[in-house]
Amino acid sequence: MKQRTLQQIVKQVICLCMVSIVLAPILLTLFAAFKTKADMVNTSPLLLPPFSRVTMDNFQKVLGDKYLLIGFKNTGIILVCSIFFNVLFGTITAFILERFQFRFKNLIMSLFFLGMLIPSFVTEIARFKIINGLGLYNTLGAPIVIYVASDLMQLYIYRQFISTLPVSLDESALLDGCSYFGLFTRIIFPLLAPATATVVIIKAITIINDMYIPYLYMPKNKLRTLTTFLMNYANAQQGSWQNLAAGIIIIMLPTIVIYLFFQKYILAGIAAGAVKE
Repeated sequence: MKQRTLQQIVKQVICLCMVSIVLAPILLTLFAAFKTKADMVNTSPLLLPPFSRVTMDNFQKVLGDKYLLIGFKNTGIILVCSIFFNVLFGTITAFILERFQFRFKNLIMSLFFLGMLIPSFVTEIARFKIINGLGLYNTLGAPIVIYVASDLMQLYIYRQFISTLPVSLDESALLDGCSYFGLFTRIIFPLLAPATATVVIIKAITIINDMYIPYLYMPKNKLRTLTTFLMNYANAQQGSWQNLAAGIIIIMLPTIVIYLFFQKYILAGIAAGAVKE
């Protein structure tokens, strides 16, 4: 009995430590967003300033920045285009790989998964040359092509989900005179809604939070995204930690809302196909 109680205490302590590790940076950023420049120096990062000195000026400055709207617009364009092509190519490719038998199928599947295993920084020089050669450098097309072509996670999710759909659905539709195109568009694709929701949410969070690709491939001011917009408050000339914290909170809120609202679809989509009866 004592040993079981001790185990429960240890588990609770570990869980509390993990929660603290996750929440601490968020709380530090939130507290900093309500501080003046003087309070950033004179008060503890772990505490809010006195109520009389709590300020909303940091949020007002960030919301009044013209590049914030530019960042939202560019991020929105990249997000919609990237997700559209990820879903389109991902569903078609997964359907073909899962339902059809053809020569070199195993080799093609191996190459796809090999692409998922290779770290992106290993191929960065070659990728940069390809993007530059296509004339996409300093355009919104550069991150769109990279997000569509370099991340193949959607293939795993869609293949896993399609494997749970009975082949009898395909056979019945084909016997009734349905073409393969009709089979995919009318039967298979609508049934992939949970997996599609999972792909959309994971891709959206990844793209919104990514700073490396927009910073490297789109240095123009008019092509700033939400993440590169934040860098304006971290440079040597205009550096302001309290404004940076306010900007992080403003940009982080949509991502948190999206995740909390759709988190059940993420778990359902990833777990689909894990157990077969």
